[in-house]
Amino acid sequence: MSNRILRAFLFPFLCLTISPLAPAAPAKRNITEKDLFDFVWIGHPQLSPDGTRVAYVRVTVNEKKDGYDTSIWVVPTTGSEPPRQLTSGPRDTGQRWSPDGKYLVFSRAAEKEGKKQPPQLCLLPMSGGDAFAFTDLPKGAADPRWSPDGKWIVFRNSSNPDDLAKQARKKKKEEELKKAVAAEGSPSPSKKNEASKKEDTATKKAEEEAEHESDVHVITQAVYRDNEEGYLDPKHPQHLWMIPAPHSADEKVEPRQLTSGRFDEGNAVWSKDGAQIYFTSLHVDEPYYELPKTELYSVPAKGGEANKLTTIPMDTGPLTLSPDGKRAAFIASANEPVNSYTQPDLWTIDLAPDAKARSLTSEFDDDAGASVVGDNAAPRGLGGNAPLWSADGKSIVEIYSKEGRTQLASFSAENGTVTELTHGNQAVLRYSASADGTKLVYLVSTPTRINDLFCIDQPGAEPRQLTHSNDALFSQFDLTEPEEIWYESFDGKRIQAWVQKPPGFDPTKKYPLILDIHGGPHTAYGYIFEHEFQWMAAKGYVVLYPNPRGSTSYGQAFGNVIQYKYPGDDFKDLMAGVDEVVRRGGIDEKKMGVTGGSGGGLLTNWVVGQTDRFAAAVAQRDIADWADWWYTADFTFFQPNWFKTPPFEDKEGDYKARSPITYINNVKTPLMLVLGEDDTRTPPGAGGEQMFRALKFRKIPTVMVKFPNETHELSRSGQPWHRIERLEHIVGWFDHWLKGIAKPEYEVGPKEDVSRKPL
Repeated sequence: MSNRILRAFLFPFLCLTISPLAPAAPAKRNITEKDLFDFVWIGHPQLSPDGTRVAYVRVTVNEKKDGYDTSIWVVPTTGSEPPRQLTSGPRDTGQRWSPDGKYLVFSRAAEKEGKKQPPQLCLLPMSGGDAFAFTDLPKGAADPRWSPDGKWIVFRNSSNPDDLAKQARKKKKEEELKKAVAAEGSPSPSKKNEASKKEDTATKKAEEEAEHESDVHVITQAVYRDNEEGYLDPKHPQHLWMIPAPHSADEKVEPRQLTSGRFDEGNAVWSKDGAQIYFTSLHVDEPYYELPKTELYSVPAKGGEANKLTTIPMDTGPLTLSPDGKRAAFIASANEPVNSYTQPDLWTIDLAPDAKARSLTSEFDDDAGASVVGDNAAPRGLGGNAPLWSADGKSIVEIYSKEGRTQLASFSAENGTVTELTHGNQAVLRYSASADGTKLVYLVSTPTRINDLFCIDQPGAEPRQLTHSNDALFSQFDLTEPEEIWYESFDGKRIQAWVQKPPGFDPTKKYPLILDIHGGPHTAYGYIFEHEFQWMAAKGYVVLYPNPRGSTSYGQAFGNVIQYKYPGDDFKDLMAGVDEVVRRGGIDEKKMGVTGGSGGGLLTNWVVGQTDRFAAAVAQRDIADWADWWYTADFTFFQPNWFKTPPFEDKEGDYKARSPITYINNVKTPLMLVLGEDDTRTPPGAGGEQMFRALKFRKIPTVMVKFPNETHELSRSGQPWHRIERLEHIVGWFDHWLKGIAKPEYEVGPKEDVSRKPL
């Protein structure tokens, strides 16, 4: 017997023999706030047409820790090989497979002289070779979609004729200046650097000579900014463009504009024969004081006038066509009756003039197409979902949320009958299918897993894990699963909540408690990874996070019951939850804190104006005065959904009665306000700044922490360093007031040092 064979034969026995002497596994440690720097997120999974590979966006914190890098990776669906990187990044997203699976088209935002450029379309041959860009448009290119034959790509772009003319003039000047430099003759080797410098100077000169573009905003519409986009630009509506799909970097292709006008277009989808492109738009100049609606259009792929097929009386999500090309499926919420909350449903519509949409899930009292929320979905490049038709057109795959869980399910395309495809305490965030619909991949988060890709080959099959993106890091952590509890509120409603306990929780001891309130208000906590809660627990706090009335995933009636009553009875649900956790033991009632963001920030302000039972509070991205918020937020659809009238017609005093600032004289709780300076969803002037100024006047301990360049998404996709500092300030405030830890940074001035007083 050879030595190699002998070693292979004896190896298992040797392992058994020496295992008692093997070094012990390293001790687990608590998760920290800065572990976020090492997280790996996954977004936009796209299954290849033949179902053998998944291309996805991999997101990591960049080297400076002030942003995120995105690149495209691929992993086989067999689960037999580790993922491998396809593109270099650092800002590659939105990939889509060609119909034959030979190419990936994606968007890449390059950098020039330290400035980020608009994203352009790139193509990656899957047979080998580097990715290459094939568009060069002033406002970039996004959301590419292949034609059925793989010869064309439709995409969105907002470049207008002035932009294109300016770009052409700039390129012409650059060429003229380069020719002028070249006309001086071939430089000697010693003058090559000088010639290169002249060429760079020529380029800069051409840029400087470009026409001045005013930075003044002339605003004519009530909705003129967006929390993530900043000021909206009505001069640059998003239109559909087309371009031939190149096969190599040497093949030069030219895009052409397919649609025009002053309105945005999106949700482009090709007809099955490639002759038409369907898309959505809304040709209404100021739609924001009307009930939402969507217009469905078609336009010939060869060019020509767009034709409006029908108006859908809802704001629709992305469209997908049935295999026979005669119907489209989408997710939307009905407009009537007018509610504070209306469950999203799965709908289909015939692609015919004046067709009416039909709900498949009107009798399904769960949230189709919706998910629970967490603080660690991919901060960039997550992508979106669209309904997936089966190959025979008899069913449609979508996610739905129920009681804090999000699952993937198949819905009958005839009557909406649901068949669950996934199970367990988890949240399915994104999904994709093979061309024949027989293989599915999906992205999963759990309370102890950020995200990973799984695959199922057919309904009922066991899922197969494809990625282990954070296993090495998370194997170091002493993470605990949250405890699910249900309790009864004041009027008999059953409320679901979770309790995140510290590692090594000892029920004989007393722990400080943090009540954490979600925003929305029409969202839901659930079985999804929450770094914030795991870290608070690691710092020695018991964290209670309930889904009070108004939360989603519990049916239409439960979600809408707070209409014209928010905040109000939901506050009672929260207090009943605190009572329940205290009753179960292990909580120091004198050391309880409350926090929440957005709608949770509003409720935090409300809580401290209604009760003194909390020793400290942190209101994040909050609202203090409903009337001020009505006038300044970046959207307008508040009534009749949330209020019966605008504030200047409010004779009943509803805005005042439901505004936390009205009860400011009741507040005795030390309060921290966490605000994003660029937050237009809950502008600081309508929230934290009011609370801060009023409490300073009343001599109540208060601190305002403002984050520059951060929007309403601070906690989810803000700069990594800012996300860390946000966590440190929240827990720092609770450490000070609940644990007595000194925090001089929160004092108005340094305490007097009596030892240095003069004699």
